[in-house]
Amino acid sequence: MDYQVFDPCASLHPFVKCFWTLEAEATPSPVRQRVVPDGCMEMIFNYGDRFYQYPEDGLCILQPQSFIFGQITSFLEIAPSGVTGLVAARFLPEGLAPFIDCSVASLENKAVAIQDIFGKEGEELEQAILHSSSNRERIDLIEGFLLAKLESQGTIDNITRACVETILKTQGQLGVTELADRLNIHRRNLERKFETAVGMSPKQLSRVVRLQSALKLLEQQKYSNLTSLAYESGYYDQAHFIRDFKEFTGISPKSFFADNLRLSALFIGTE
Repeated sequence: MDYQVFDPCASLHPFVKCFWTLEAEATPSPVRQRVVPDGCMEMIFNYGDRFYQYPEDGLCILQPQSFIFGQITSFLEIAPSGVTGLVAARFLPEGLAPFIDCSVASLENKAVAIQDIFGKEGEELEQAILHSSSNRERIDLIEGFLLAKLESQGTIDNITRACVETILKTQGQLGVTELADRLNIHRRNLERKFETAVGMSPKQLSRVVRLQSALKLLEQQKYSNLTSLAYESGYYDQAHFIRDFKEFTGISPKSFFADNLRLSALFIGTE
């Protein structure tokens, strides 16, 4: 499995966290991979074979060839149908909204085909990527597409951006009221702006950011026990940590880095 991360160009830095690629050979018995929330939405292109997705109701679906995936509010499972070849743009929590006309909330927990978001332009981008010979070329195509969209769309609301930056900087350890007070905005107005731009509430994003902080410590084994890990990640106590962890991942902290969680492990801490 070959996973690589690339920085966006300077003009896209306020919107795109990174570009990433993933390649792997087909295996006789593909293992389901669990993906957990990280607060980011993604634009993903399969130049290999498509992926199966297993929602919580257990009904298997085949993801589109290319798609936007909205905010993930709980874990989901995917598995390759053959050879893996992916290239993607991972947006900052508030970064996708300026590029699309639809509500980001309507994309929650969904893989929506690129053509359904961008129409003919999206279809042309998909075909160009499918016929490209390298990932550098594919990323350049995505960057060009996003830069062209940026010229005709709005910018990120400054209040929303400041709130997201504060949540990330404090690792999700501030309450919504304190966030609103720091930004000198009414809590209800902040939540409304946030839902429009991010697709989840400030409280939800804070919980996801705390989870990701704990996952990074788990992956790096920088903790002595679960109680210390819980406190360092901003949880009230170990019980609070385990309850949140199971809600977002479906499993216990000690089970997280099993073989069927390799994809989640790859993405932890990606800049």
